Amino acid sequence: MLNAIKTFSADESGAVTVDWVVLTAALVGLGLAVMGVISGGIESLSNDINGVLLTDHTSTSF
Repeated sequence: MLNAIKTFSADESGAVTVDWVVLTAALVGLGLAVMGVISGGIESLSNDINGVLLTDHTSTSF
């Protein structure tokens, strides 16, 4: 019984998978946090660009 417990505690067959799942979850969380921080600035910039494009008129005659 003691030998089975030692073998079970030393087994690392699923450790790499768990590491990748944790790393991937951290990257997804970081991406969502970055998106939340910069989304307001991007929305403001796109509204500014839209305003300029609506007010500037180009002449099509030569």
